[in-house]
Order: sequence, then C-alpha cells, then structure tokens
Amino acid sequence: MNQKLKTLQIIHLSICAGVILGYVILGDFSPEVLQMPIVDSNSVIYAIIPLIAFVFSNFIFRSQINKIDVKVSFDEQFPMYQTASIVRWAILEGAAFVLLILKKDFILFGILLIVYLLLLFPSEFKVKSDLEKIKIK
Repeated sequence: MNQKLKTLQIIHLSICAGVILGYVILGDFSPEVLQMPIVDSNSVIYAIIPLIAFVFSNFIFRSQINKIDVKVSFDEQFPMYQTASIVRWAILEGAAFVLLILKKDFILFGILLIVYLLLLFPSEFKVKSDLEKIKIK
C-alpha cells in the first residue's frame, strides 16, 4: 500500500506542479486580473467552466469508483482507484489551462481550481475512506 500510495502522490504532485508552473509562466498576476471578472453574455461560458469541471470530475470519479468490485482485495482495487483519481485531476487541470489560455481575465477561477486540485492530495485515510464508501452502497 505504502509504495502504491507514494506513486499516486508523486503523480498528483507532478500534475499540480505542472499546472502551477504553467500559471507562473503564462499567467498575468496584475491586480486588475486578480479581481472578480465582469461576466457578460460573451464570457459566461468561461465563468461556468470551473463549475462544469468540478461537477464532471467528481461525477466521473464516483462513477469509476462505483465500478470497483468490493469482493476483490485492496491491491486489486487500488489500480482502478488510481485511474479514477488521475482522470479527476486531469479534468481539473485541463479546465485550469483552458481558462489560462483562452481567457486570462478569468485567471482567478483557474487559481481556485488549482487550490481544489491541491486539496485532493491522496492520503492513506482518503483512499481507504473512498474505497470504504463503495462497500456501503
């Protein structure tokens, strides 16, 4: 478990480091940009991208977790959990990059996605609790 968890943690940190590095290199962190952007009819899609990414990533994660067979051992469950986690993180990372590249006015929403992505750091407790939830259902 410990080695598998470390691998998942390294993957998570790599994804986070990549998106943070992208924001540092490509981002404009002037005070005007870090304020709440003005949402009009032309830019409403950029305002809902973070919400769509949040909901969709959690939906995909939960649907993949629910496909895990509860009768198999933890060692057989973990690769499926790892795949579900990576897909979840990739969706959030993609949404953050879409905001950065297409509409820099919404960089604040991208930063919020990065913070959420950082909060999803896989710990032993979190992995076990997520896998326990499938046994309850």
